[in-house]
Amino acid sequence: MYKGKLAGVLAVALLIALPGTAFAADPGGAATLGDDLAVALDFLWLMIAASMVFLMQAGFAMVEGGFCRAKNTTNLMTKNLMDMAVGSIAYFAIGFGFMYGASAGGFIGTDGWFMGGDYYDVTMYRDFMFQVVFAATAATIVSGAVAERLKFSSYLVYSVVITAVLYPIYGHWVWGDGGWLAELGHLDFAGSGVVHAVGGFVGLAGAIVLGPRFGKYAKDGTPRAIPGHSIPLATLGVFLLWFGWFGFNGGSTLSGTDLRLSVIMVNTNMAAAAGAIAALLVTLAKTRRWDVGMGINGALAGLVGITAPCAFVSGGASIIIGAIAGVIVVFSIFGLENMRIDDPVGAVSVHGVNGLWGLLALGLFADGTYDAVGLFYGGGTEQLVAQAIGAAVVLSWAFIGGLVLFKVLDLVMGIRVSPEEELAGLDIEEHGTPAYANFLVVEE
Repeated sequence: MYKGKLAGVLAVALLIALPGTAFAADPGGAATLGDDLAVALDFLWLMIAASMVFLMQAGFAMVEGGFCRAKNTTNLMTKNLMDMAVGSIAYFAIGFGFMYGASAGGFIGTDGWFMGGDYYDVTMYRDFMFQVVFAATAATIVSGAVAERLKFSSYLVYSVVITAVLYPIYGHWVWGDGGWLAELGHLDFAGSGVVHAVGGFVGLAGAIVLGPRFGKYAKDGTPRAIPGHSIPLATLGVFLLWFGWFGFNGGSTLSGTDLRLSVIMVNTNMAAAAGAIAALLVTLAKTRRWDVGMGINGALAGLVGITAPCAFVSGGASIIIGAIAGVIVVFSIFGLENMRIDDPVGAVSVHGVNGLWGLLALGLFADGTYDAVGLFYGGGTEQLVAQAIGAAVVLSWAFIGGLVLFKVLDLVMGIRVSPEEELAGLDIEEHGTPAYANFLVVEE
């Protein structure tokens, strides 16, 4: 026993005594722990943040599962699982190269396929690990908007296309080296547009092509509520997402030594809190009910709204941004419902509409402490115009790209399950596995 402990102590001492020894395979000759502690801290923080964002997949799964019916829960869990699995492969093979490869005129990356050549490097692998969880997030946003009626096989193809093409190409315009939107001055610190608006408006296209679920609308067009099966699951999901968002926004410093981290984390938290409160109160005024579902979506809307401006605004401004996001999400959900667009979990309103709000909020509330200056702080309209251009571009790119994708899929392989499968539930018909064994719902 003591020999084992002694061996462990000696191993640690040996590592400390060998400053030139890398802690991982180092094909590209990047700095090591002994060479630069700041570099080591950057690596450590990004890997921790990536792990936190990875956990957001569980949060999305819980929110979507809770807001939908029990008979489709296995289907939603499988979609979230495959977004991470399929998305990882697609982004590794193609997506990362499109997004961060050598730029062709600021429009698309042209190398880095399969992370080979110069990309087989510890720094590149670090960056890939942080970015792949963002790609999976953009993909999984859509699953909620098309829930309970989309064929699983079609969803797999969609997941490949968004993580390999739609998300990374737009991402290159904003975050890639020389991206044309970035050159115009457009800013999106952690992805209100790049991640959330992309996912939200591809989801809108999917919901439109699919059409509403059976029973969602009466013959006269009046929308009907289709309650989800588990508010506890949805509530667990929002807390997992709220936690993961600290890595989502905080990790976007790309550095463990950037002291803006405290500002970013506080802003993230305050916007979520304000969004939840605002959505709950607005819904109370409309329905005379304390609607926890709207409170959940309000918190998520606040998080989406603060994602772009989190590094450029004060805590007070973040509360305003989050509160406005909470109001927006309520009216957007009711508005889309009245337009006969069936989004079972409110993904379009949370991520798409509030993704746009987050971009515009940066142009309004950036206080100049960290580079950007918005309209309300004497910066004029320059930053706001750049943000508005980016908002218009992401809406157009994601919605049109999603519309083409789902239309082609519908023509080639069909995207909607049969009426019989939809009524019986996708868990049994598509997967052969109910989410809850020995659980039977008798419909009168």
